[in-house]
Amino acid sequence: MELQVNDWISLKTLEPLDDEALFLETDKSRNHLRKWLPWLDGIQNVSDSRQFIEYSIQLHDQRKAMIFGIFADGQLAGTISFNQIDWQNRIGHIGYWLSSTYTGQGIMTEAVRRLVNYGFDDLALNRMEIRCATENNKSRHIPERLGFTEEGQVREGEWLYDHFVDHAIYGMLSRDWADK
Repeated sequence: MELQVNDWISLKTLEPLDDEALFLETDKSRNHLRKWLPWLDGIQNVSDSRQFIEYSIQLHDQRKAMIFGIFADGQLAGTISFNQIDWQNRIGHIGYWLSSTYTGQGIMTEAVRRLVNYGFDDLALNRMEIRCATENNKSRHIPERLGFTEEGQVREGEWLYDHFVDHAIYGMLSRDWADK
């Protein structure tokens, strides 16, 4: 499955053949990503990336999650996903990361915009939710730029290697997105 974002950015479901590119982007951005993402120690080689891709395909087939690679000019730049889809309540929980090579170019804002459009228009979801560490300003700027509402905070909402971080919760409703 592929979602076109613009002339040079697309979101594509990851395939096993993406394992090496995914590992290389993860590995070269390890220091950049480690401050905010708890799963990096579990990705030590291409095989780990392949297992993640295979697991993401299973989740997609089970309609529990949807994980896409973000491709910029045909190169894998990061991932974006509905980490969880709550079908009963029609909520998509969005997560994302971008390789350090591709930050600062507006890629993630446009990728999130496209995923939100897909969730509301094609999946008939009613709500999108994004959680970010309260001190992760770059990640927080994305929902803020897109008009999400900061709805509160979760104290010590995530364990990052040796400490807890608080999370800001951002929400967007379908009816509010339609007004944008």
